[in-house]
Amino acid sequence: MTGVVVDVAFWIFAVASAWFGWRVFRTDSMVRATFSLLASFAGVGAIMVLLLVEYVGVALFFMMGVEMVVMAIYMVAFMMNPAGINPMQMLHQRRVATAVGVAVAGALAAVAVAADLPEAPLVAPADTIRALGHELMGGSMLLMQTVGVTLATTMVAAVVLSSARGRFGPADDGSRPPPLDPDEQVEAEPAQAAARGDGHGHGGHG
Repeated sequence: MTGVVVDVAFWIFAVASAWFGWRVFRTDSMVRATFSLLASFAGVGAIMVLLLVEYVGVALFFMMGVEMVVMAIYMVAFMMNPAGINPMQMLHQRRVATAVGVAVAGALAAVAVAADLPEAPLVAPADTIRALGHELMGGSMLLMQTVGVTLATTMVAAVVLSSARGRFGPADDGSRPPPLDPDEQVEAEPAQAAARGDGHGHGGHG
């Protein structure tokens, strides 16, 4: 690719990564926040590829893809508000987090603009990716294979746990969406108890 194309692609991925990172803290949905974070990391991985650090960029794609998908499955399975139906705040300690974020972003921007970075063009195409792969994976192959099997088991277990039909029957059997009016909820509770066959009070032992 030419220098102009690389520059344009870099700015597109950089802006997209920053925008998706900002969206993580602006949505009420844990699932949307998870996939926004995945999109932000994907943009960073694409920048790594543009900078000819292909191994790190592709590893970032794989790692964040698996991690964020598993996280989204767990969010749907176990979180009380996975779809953002009820308003929630994704940012805790708002003032401190804002101050630290602005300070760190300013420091990194100052280093990127003011630093005298050396130019080190590639003299000749070398098989650096293969050498880096052997360097990183040579002594850790057994560990990485164990991690891969563990992640695959985790994904299968998450899908099983989030299945609509569990050990006690269909998860949505007898369920109804919560009403918007709290008074309707109070009136509906006795009818739901009777439908479940609780039998506590109201002549349940007749």
